[in-house]
Order: sequence, then structure tokens, then C-alpha cells
Amino acid sequence: MEFVNIKLSPRGQLEVLSKREVSQLLDTSLGGLYHLYRNCSLAVLNSGAQTDDARQLLENFQSFDIKLLQQDRGITIELIDAPATAFVEGRILNGIRQLLFSVLRDILYVNSHLAIPAEAGESVTNAVFDILRNADVLKTDSAPKMVVCWGGHSILRSEYEYTKEVGYELGLRGLDICTGCGDGAMKGPMKGAAIGHAKQRNKTGRYLGISEPGIIAAEPPNPIINELVIMPDIEKRLEAFVRVGHAIVVFPGGAGTVEEILYLIGILLHPDNQGMPFPLVFAGPETARDYFQQIDTFLTATLGKSVRNYYQIIIGEPARVANLILKGIRKVRKYRKAQDDAYYYNWLLKIPEDMQTPFVPSHENLAALDLSLDQPAAVLVANLRRAFSGIVAGNIKEQGILTIEEKGPFQLHGDPQLLQMIDHMLVSFIDQQRMRLPLSDYHACYEIVA
Repeated sequence: MEFVNIKLSPRGQLEVLSKREVSQLLDTSLGGLYHLYRNCSLAVLNSGAQTDDARQLLENFQSFDIKLLQQDRGITIELIDAPATAFVEGRILNGIRQLLFSVLRDILYVNSHLAIPAEAGESVTNAVFDILRNADVLKTDSAPKMVVCWGGHSILRSEYEYTKEVGYELGLRGLDICTGCGDGAMKGPMKGAAIGHAKQRNKTGRYLGISEPGIIAAEPPNPIINELVIMPDIEKRLEAFVRVGHAIVVFPGGAGTVEEILYLIGILLHPDNQGMPFPLVFAGPETARDYFQQIDTFLTATLGKSVRNYYQIIIGEPARVANLILKGIRKVRKYRKAQDDAYYYNWLLKIPEDMQTPFVPSHENLAALDLSLDQPAAVLVANLRRAFSGIVAGNIKEQGILTIEEKGPFQLHGDPQLLQMIDHMLVSFIDQQRMRLPLSDYHACYEIVA
């Protein structure tokens, strides 16, 4: 494995830092920012890497170090034993350089200048807004055209090609793409849209990646991204998606994709959001028909058949998917204009507080979840979202993996009928290799306890 040592100066952003900020970023004490800053920086330096194991990535580059040097002319970042794949002819790739300073910007702002509210509610929505504004994501001079694409990093080749075809059709229609920034169904739509934008001579196409510290180390950003934002936790990451997105396309995925679906459905079920247009399409090739049938069966069995009013399933027909999304976004524009709401941030969307409250995926918290059918749909969907969030943590997040190795699998307790549905779906994901990349050995991080 080859390494590179190099010094970099910022270009047009964060050219000057205070001594306090530098000290915070290089603080290696318990609670210091250094390890967070180092690990997120290492992730972007591995942009495009085929991995979903955060711990393995960190172990492969144990000697990597990052330093901030404060000089008379501003700051310089020094990279020690950085991955050689981030360089060509001794120079860092411009895209990776940009992402590297995006990490610095977000880690510094969130942890040094932003007071993260302890309570859920409007203060959380304001904090998400502040982070996105600081990252220059919110464009006031643009009509609604941001399509959020969700889906897994471990998908079939036919499914990946399909995501590119849909992205291409979206790009031809002048729509931008936002994803979780990883590989697979997160990379495909961006790659396809880039071709569509090129054919339309669209030089301002946006490929926005939104991640969080626990995810980015396991799913390094793909090379197409030209904007990256790192949110402090999964709940604020999910809120960022639905606040900046004008429509959502869900491609095949695993536990993380189900978490995202449950999060959005839980929001759309809220009475305050009734009548608000929010285009949501589940899309995939013929090989994904059974996958989405299973998702649909699970949603209707747990939340009622009326849940189908909030989404549409399309198998194949990439152009039809794009047309439906475009028509939906036009309705969003008309609605926002009538309500005098911003195009760039969905202030009117009501997000229940139990969807905003951070969930710590510990054995105690997973075991304490009320997974029973005999409760209001709004409460059930929030608990289901937490359950799948815990499984994602146990699958790919460094801390989750370490916790599972120390204490064994997470245990899910509750209604036998509901647990059987959850287990059936997760086992099918395992069989289809949707939980981890095929090159990884997968051991279930959960147990069903009726």
C-alpha cells in the first residue's frame, strides 16, 4: 500500500483559523475533536473505495495523521501517510481537496460555533438550517429541482445500472441529485445525472452528498460529489434530506434504506403534513420487484393500507420515474409559492419530536423498544425506525461493530407477529447480500426475542 505526505493550503475557504479552533481540532483528549476530524478526513481521502467496514478502513491506515499548521499567511493542512489513490502525479485530486476542506468546515462549525439543542423541536430544525447555510447548500436563486435518491451501497449490478438510467433521465430534465454520498444506489444516480447534464450543457449541476461521522467512515464519498455536508448525527442527516429535497426516489437497499423509508413515512403520516405535496417513488429494475413488494407488504401490515397513498412503486421505465418526479416537483413549487414558503428549505414540514431525538444504538436501548402492533401508527413507525437504525449501526459503524463484538448481537423484543415480519425481511436482505458488500463476511448483529 502506497502513502503520500503533503501540505495543502485552503482555496477560498477557511484560510484563517483562530488558535482556539486549531487547538480544538488537534485535541486528542477524551471529548476532543482530533479523532473525529482525522477519521472523517481519512474517509474522504478514500473517496471511491469499495468498503463498508469503518473499522477495517481505520486499521488499514493506522499511520495516517493530519495536522493543522498556523502560519503568517494562514493555515496549512499537513497530511502524513495519506492514501496514494487520492493523488495523481503527486498532486491531490481537486474533488478530494474540496471534500477535505468541507470536513474541516463542518467539524469546526458544528463543534465550535453551533450550540446543538438538547431538546427536539423547532430548535433542531434551526440547527439543521444553520449547518446547511454555513455549507452554502441553500441556494436562494434556484427553483425547486433537488431530487434525493436513497438506496443501498450493496446492490445487484443490474440495480446499479438502473439507478444510472434514472439519474440520466433526471439530469436530462435539469434536476439535481442529493444522496447519502456513498457507493451503489448513491453513486449511480449522480453518475447518470452527470451525463444528462453534460448532454444538456448544464454546467451548474449539483451532486450533493449528506453524511454523518458514523456513516462516512464506512461509506466514503463517491467521486461524483461536488458538495459534501457532514451532519452531527443520523437524525439531523435525515432531516437535512427532507428539508432540502423536493422529491425522493428510493432504490433497492438494506436496513439503512428501510430506516429512511420509515422516517419519511412517519413524517408524512403527521396530520400537519396532510395535503403537502412530497413526491415519493420506489423504483427499481425487474430484479427488485420482490424487494419492493416485501417493503410494501411490511408497510401496509404495520401501518395500514392507507400508507400506499404516500408512495408509488415503479418497476423499470426510468423515463417514467423522471417524468413523475418532475410533475411532482412542479406541484411542490406551486404549493410553496402559494404558502409563501422558501424553495430551498422546507420550513412547513412538521417533523415529530420522536423523529428528531437522537437514538443511541446500545443493547439496552434496542431491547427497550416497544415493538408491538397495539400502539398508534405514529409511535410504532418511530420505534421501527430506531430498530433499523440500530441494525445499521451494528452492521457498518465502528462503535456499533465494537459493541456487538463485546456484548453480542442486539436483541429485539416485542409482538411475535411484528418480530416475525421484521426477521423475514432482514433474512431476505442477508440472503440477497444487501446488508454488507459481498466481499465481506456477514454475521447478523441482531437477535429476535419474542
